[in-house]
Amino acid sequence: MKLDRLLSIVILLLNRRMVQAKELADRFEVSVRTIYRDIEAINQSGIPIVTFQGTNGGIGLADGYKLDRNVLTNDELASIVTALRSISTTYDQRPNQLLMEKITSIVTPDSAEAFHKKANQVLIDYSPWGMRGPLEQKQAVLKEAINQSCLVQFRYSNAEGELSQRTVEPHTLIWKGKHWYLQAYCHEREQFRIFKLLRIKDLTPLPQTFIRKTIPVEDERVGEVWYDSGNHIAVTLQFYPQAMHLAEEWFDIEELEPIEDGGCIVRTSFPENEWLYGFLLSFGPAAEVLHPPHLREILEDRAARILHIYRDNRT
Repeated sequence: MKLDRLLSIVILLLNRRMVQAKELADRFEVSVRTIYRDIEAINQSGIPIVTFQGTNGGIGLADGYKLDRNVLTNDELASIVTALRSISTTYDQRPNQLLMEKITSIVTPDSAEAFHKKANQVLIDYSPWGMRGPLEQKQAVLKEAINQSCLVQFRYSNAEGELSQRTVEPHTLIWKGKHWYLQAYCHEREQFRIFKLLRIKDLTPLPQTFIRKTIPVEDERVGEVWYDSGNHIAVTLQFYPQAMHLAEEWFDIEELEPIEDGGCIVRTSFPENEWLYGFLLSFGPAAEVLHPPHLREILEDRAARILHIYRDNRT
């Protein structure tokens, strides 16, 4: 921990002309006396640190001190910072912020403006609107369990709403299709499984550790495993003219077959499951399933039950 703190102090000083000892103490949750001991240790290692006295004084590096930056170009460093900023929108920000500080510190002053311009050209914000507290807590627990190779236990609600108790060996946190997932070896199923974080309840880390297994090749294809499940049906959808923007949002433009009324036909295939029913119902009156007949019946029945609920509540 001390080594990490010393390196972090050096990085901060590389990026700022001066830092207050109290600010460093607050950031690293240690005493001011400890910070001054750290500064002395850094000085002894050959990194020149200067203490400025007075009201606006503080701690800084000797003028002209910079780390060697010959490994990566400014464009490559800017690309890394862009990726880190984007990931930080939906993942633990603190480690990434420190890494961005490290990268920024090795950019020379004469190219800093161009570097910051390139690093801020694009931001991919993965975060949802609103608060994300519970999800972030799950991420933190799972990340620590992965780092320590500790088992975790939770209750899991599948797509049909069925609850089951699971004990798993967490391997990887995955962001896919606007959601976070956990790839883990499930003791109950005795195989690798994918768990949606939003469906995990009562997540508890356990003291038992595990030896990390090699993920089978077929289980590395996270999204394709779901799509290639074999339970496919051919689906024909008709989007009405006022809903063309929805068709263009969800399907490739080349999949849209224009029709005379200004709408379009989409012919595609999906695994048939609860997700598909919810996905199609989410279009509301903007789209209609033309084929297959049994899917139309399922959606008609669910729509009728929704209507029944709202009519009962109204009366």
